[in-house]
Amino acid sequence: MPAPVLLVIAHGSRDPRHAATVHALVRRVRAMRPGLRVETGFLDFNVPSVQGVLESLAAEGVRDVVALPLLLTRAFHAKSDIPAVLREAPGRLRVRQAEVLGPSPLLLAALERRLFEAGLSPADRSSTGVVLASAGSSDPEAIAVIADIAREWRRTGWRAVRPAFASASLPRTEDAVRELRAAGCARVAVAPYVLAPGFLPDRIARGAAGADVLADVLGPAPEVARVLLERYEAARRPALAALGA
Repeated sequence: MPAPVLLVIAHGSRDPRHAATVHALVRRVRAMRPGLRVETGFLDFNVPSVQGVLESLAAEGVRDVVALPLLLTRAFHAKSDIPAVLREAPGRLRVRQAEVLGPSPLLLAALERRLFEAGLSPADRSSTGVVLASAGSSDPEAIAVIADIAREWRRTGWRAVRPAFASASLPRTEDAVRELRAAGCARVAVAPYVLAPGFLPDRIARGAAGADVLADVLGPAPEVARVLLERYEAARRPALAALGA
């Protein structure tokens, strides 16, 4: 029996950097798992649409799909938008929605990769305050997850880690940078907890003007690709168990 197709569902953006980064991440996933069919669909702004990909797969005779939200927290899109789109899939397709990517120790590793690429080193941990800057959400569950990640990351040796948000919640990135300066951090770094460039990541970058280091978005980091594959395997596991595999 063929493995389910992995359908990566991205939000989409008018900013062309967004789709380019999503496609780069999907290419890395394909390289890590040769033979696994990986498709990409967008909720808005970009093509192909999620519905269009599902219809094309059904027309080809595909039967099983794992739909993976390219999201870091379980907020509105994961809880509402994506399930609504998947309910409209052709009836002959069996579609399982995988969990969102975060939280995961691999994502913390990807955040650190980006900080070290931006010029920090492991020796800087004890003197550096980090702003964990996410897009933001009005969903309390999503906000709580970001706060938990900041607390967990602080335990790895950074002087301090403060969450910040580009929209919907406070504090903003610039406020967290000032807090860390006032707390006596010798160095302040901003780590965007976002997957691809766009409007909100640009707002994070502007808020990082007073920081010493601004890391890149997570993008196609190998750790992110590994999380995608982990979520895919977890979503298809119940079906394998039912088949006695």
